[in-house]
Amino acid sequence: MLVTFHYFIKVFISSAIIVLVSEIAKRDNLLGGLVASIPIVSVLSMIWLYIDTNDIDKVKALANGILWMIFPSMSLFIVLLILINCGIKFYLSLTISILTTMVCYLLTISVMNYFGFKV
Repeated sequence: MLVTFHYFIKVFISSAIIVLVSEIAKRDNLLGGLVASIPIVSVLSMIWLYIDTNDIDKVKALANGILWMIFPSMSLFIVLLILINCGIKFYLSLTISILTTMVCYLLTISVMNYFGFKV
């Protein structure tokens, strides 16, 4: 019962943040972007991980992984803006951006492995 309640709280808080960001963005693009750019998913993930495991080393490892994955994740926004500015429809631009981001993640992980970085 307690585990189910714990998951419900996680889902509710996480979902509420997504709804909040989209509602703010409807009214103010800059403020919506600011709120969305706050690494709230990362922070919540670290909080949930620590609550669930009470293991600071796991939190440290997650923070390290997040740090290294920031750079390839930027490709989504760069490619999306370029494609939309070129007149490509939103869903196609988003799909191409997501695929590009996945390739950038794979390349980053491959390069890190090649040079012996442990994440």
